[in-house]
Amino acid sequence: MSDPTHRPAPQEGERGAPAAGTPADVVADVVPPEDAPARGMRAIGAQQFSAADAVGGVRGVVESVLPGVLFVVVYIASGQRLVPALLGAGAAAVVAVVARLAQRQSPSQAFSGLLGVGIGVVWAWRTGRAEDYFAYGLWVNVAYLVGTLASILVRWPFVGLVMGLFSKEGPIATGAWSGAVAWRRDPVLLRRYTWATWPWVAMFALRLLVQVPLYLSGQVVALGTAKLAMGLPLTVLALWVSWRLVRGRAASPGPTAPRPAP
Repeated sequence: MSDPTHRPAPQEGERGAPAAGTPADVVADVVPPEDAPARGMRAIGAQQFSAADAVGGVRGVVESVLPGVLFVVVYIASGQRLVPALLGAGAAAVVAVVARLAQRQSPSQAFSGLLGVGIGVVWAWRTGRAEDYFAYGLWVNVAYLVGTLASILVRWPFVGLVMGLFSKEGPIATGAWSGAVAWRRDPVLLRRYTWATWPWVAMFALRLLVQVPLYLSGQVVALGTAKLAMGLPLTVLALWVSWRLVRGRAASPGPTAPRPAP
């Protein structure tokens, strides 16, 4: 019996293969990879998992983590002064956008990072509390935890929805929204996508379990360090586990049938 998830990977230029500049690229770029699963979700449907592609390569990693790194480093180096730390983080986000524009590359990921950093900077500046720089990110994780868990409970698992969006039957490739949810008629796929959504629930819950107490106790350096350590590394791990659950069995060769005795 064939595996319902096993489909040949479309080659560049074939129908159903997302090309550069398509809506698939826009959806993938506008979400910061350290805070949301949607950006790297196409990696789950790939025949071979690529962590680099999932997080946008070296440049994507730098643009994602540099503002947070500078905030923590400048905060420590300046004697725990808030304004220099906010200026450092904000400058890193602005430089990322300017560099993309100067090189005529898509600035959408950098702009999304600038938005998140900007909210954190304004929030912390208005309250005067350094830990509030990270408050927006915590609320983002709360929203995703609630969303991914609810999607499982109502039997519309998040991974299935995003996989359907990027599938060759989905709206990005064919314009048919019905194709994005066709997998719900297959109990095997429904079960598989449900299991593949649980790593995301666990990731968001773990982040909040560790980081919220640090935020409430005002441990700024520990909070910033935890956010960096539990950002991209955990996202890549969740993507890989989901890929194994969705595609692993299809990508692995099955047992070889014994040859009949002569």
